[in-house]
Amino acid sequence: QVQLQESGPGLVKPSQTLSLTCTVSGGSITTNYYYWSWIRQPPGKGLEWMGAIAYTGSTYYSPSLKSRTSISRDTSKNRFTLQLSSVTPEDTAVYYCARDKNPVVTTRGAYWGQGTQVTVSS
Repeated sequence: QVQLQESGPGLVKPSQTLSLTCTVSGGSITTNYYYWSWIRQPPGKGLEWMGAIAYTGSTYYSPSLKSRTSISRDTSKNRFTLQLSSVTPEDTAVYYCARDKNPVVTTRGAYWGQGTQVTVSS
């Protein structure tokens, strides 16, 4: 059974770079045809897909966040990382990582992490 676990700081200051890691167990991030996404949910709002990294290592980004987002992976540790630069309080959200057969994830599926709260505040 594939399991995903987000980790990272819960508090980030404005203008800094948010960095989160998703550690995967029970399956490899290089397994054919799977995409590994980051999704967030600001308080009182819906899910927002941020981007994904494919089993090939190719990356896909939301146009609205592309200029500030970078997703990478470490296949030796079976994990992938989100970096979001120049954060503002509007980036405060619960951040999730997920596995899907599509690069864009808009609804909650079977293979999601539990989520991690990130607050942007000075």
